[in-house]
Amino acid sequence: MARAERFVWLTARVLEQRLFAHHFRGGAADPVETALDAYRNEDGGYGHALEPDLRGPVSQPLHTAHALHVLDAVGRCAGQRVERICRYLTSVSTADGALPAIHPSQRGYPTAPFVPVVDDPPSALLATGPVVGLLHRNEVWHAWLFRATDFCWQAVESLEESHPYEIEAAVAFLDSAPDRPRAEAAADRLGRLVRAHRLAALDPDDLDAYPVSPGYAPGEHHFPYDYARTPQSLARAWFTDDEMARSLDHLAAQQQEDGGWPVRWRHWAPAPVLESRPLVTVEALRTLRSHGRPVG
Repeated sequence: MARAERFVWLTARVLEQRLFAHHFRGGAADPVETALDAYRNEDGGYGHALEPDLRGPVSQPLHTAHALHVLDAVGRCAGQRVERICRYLTSVSTADGALPAIHPSQRGYPTAPFVPVVDDPPSALLATGPVVGLLHRNEVWHAWLFRATDFCWQAVESLEESHPYEIEAAVAFLDSAPDRPRAEAAADRLGRLVRAHRLAALDPDDLDAYPVSPGYAPGEHHFPYDYARTPQSLARAWFTDDEMARSLDHLAAQQQEDGGWPVRWRHWAPAPVLESRPLVTVEALRTLRSHGRPVG
């Protein structure tokens, strides 16, 4: 923890510094909200590289999902702020009421090559699932949620071929979906898919035995802790105690000499990597702590 804290104060944006202080040093939620406001636009969405792989000022669904994640983490996912977010989500939704991964307004600004900008983007579970899950988790009710929730159910229950980030988005939805028996059944099916397609590296000492999904960085494996960020996640049932313990051992061992954790996805420019590492570091510490690992 001491090395991680030094790394955060040395390299992180103000937002991640305040999140670290909130999660691990008893810091208040208000300073986190104040830092998050710097990324908010007049349309109710968020931009300004809040999600570091999308540069530029314009609001995007992925930035806004990140903002909701922050608000949820500090217990502030409610009120007029979230009402404005829902109005923004409505304004950028596709014809079926869900979210595209990237809205065309991103065109002209630097963007990671693995998130292409197209003129008529399709709905994406990757963007929609975590947002819908967080809103249900916080008992937010808005007209936008009805069709978006229906989209998520259809997308999750029809998944046959997938990749780790999409599965993680599905879990984020299922962990908070209001129909718990339906969510448990869908999660059970996804867990079998993950194991059948070897989408989770169950033995960190034999990573060559697990394929890396197309388009991912070399060695960009995903582990049980990526799916089950907390013991309460439905994805926790996908893995044995031994598999989970080995993955958490591996996560702890990934801390680097400077105190931070590495960015495992593709690197395409220096600034996104620099800004992402403190974010990844805070999440690694939160994951370890949630599973009962001492972090100091």
